[in-house]
Amino acid sequence: MSAEPIISAEAPDTPFDISLRPPLFEEFSGQEKTVERLQLMVEAAKMRDDVLQHILLSGPPGLGKTTLAYIIGNAVGAEVRTTSGPMVEKAGDLAGLLTNLQRGDVLFIDEIHRLGPAIEEYLYPAMEDFKVDILIDQGPSARSVQLHLAKFTLVGATTRSGMISAPLRSRFGMNCRLDYYDAANLAKIVTRSAGLIGIEIDQAGALEIARRSRGTPRIANNYLRWVRDYAQVRAAGRIDQPIAAAALTMLDVDEDGFDEMDKRIIESLILKFDGGPAGVNAIAVAAGEEPGTLEEVHEPYLIMQGYIKRTPQGRVALTRAYRKLGLDAPKKAQPDLLE
Repeated sequence: MSAEPIISAEAPDTPFDISLRPPLFEEFSGQEKTVERLQLMVEAAKMRDDVLQHILLSGPPGLGKTTLAYIIGNAVGAEVRTTSGPMVEKAGDLAGLLTNLQRGDVLFIDEIHRLGPAIEEYLYPAMEDFKVDILIDQGPSARSVQLHLAKFTLVGATTRSGMISAPLRSRFGMNCRLDYYDAANLAKIVTRSAGLIGIEIDQAGALEIARRSRGTPRIANNYLRWVRDYAQVRAAGRIDQPIAAAALTMLDVDEDGFDEMDKRIIESLILKFDGGPAGVNAIAVAAGEEPGTLEEVHEPYLIMQGYIKRTPQGRVALTRAYRKLGLDAPKKAQPDLLE
């Protein structure tokens, strides 16, 4: 069965994002420990003239998992084949992908935690022994044929590492978790991206965008595109700190990286639920957002920055959330986790 509909030579992102992806480890800012480990693996594999072991990349969206997969492919001089967990619906789809791989190629599966259990079982012998069993015909005449695969590297990416089954996780030779970026590394990324898209920016302007980007390069690049448009229309095409601040304020992104929904969430928790504890479903209804979006998109940043905390009883506002709204924290409020 042909798997052509789910094979892509490019990452499933916008052309703007693709053009800004660094092609080499040396151009990749941040994630120093992960990059160092991957560089060592690549160098060792080259010295042995061997194929890289399988790699699992985990972490929140927008931190560079897809970029690292392509950098790995470039580093070993291999083609990168891309698909995603939800798109591999049948064993035949996966077989089509695997049998088209050449020795040393990289198979990148995004959102690998969304592979079905039957597909996972089919993937195990391919990862371990580089073999797959294909069932031919049906009923009494059905028979299994074993195909030998070229030795390849599977790079899996996931935003929900807890949903990956233990048998699948154990078959990856390296598990790398990507963390949020600090403002200094994000400013380097913004400066590099500005050069690629042809907009002049100073260090203070890059740092202002970085500070408001929630520790995420994808968000930083998206904000840069907006600030570029603002600067071209209202500032003669040059970005400095006042221009960046004005552009992002116009986008309702404040100095702490809060957008309108972030503010609604802490306002709902404090003003409607007396600071908590409150369940995520109740907060979502009060804020006018889907519970899944609140839990996966907004809440991780609010927790990481010490505005709210998860407890067995529900979400609780911390003193920093009260200060964000210009309110005095009650005595019952738990202290800021960052203090």
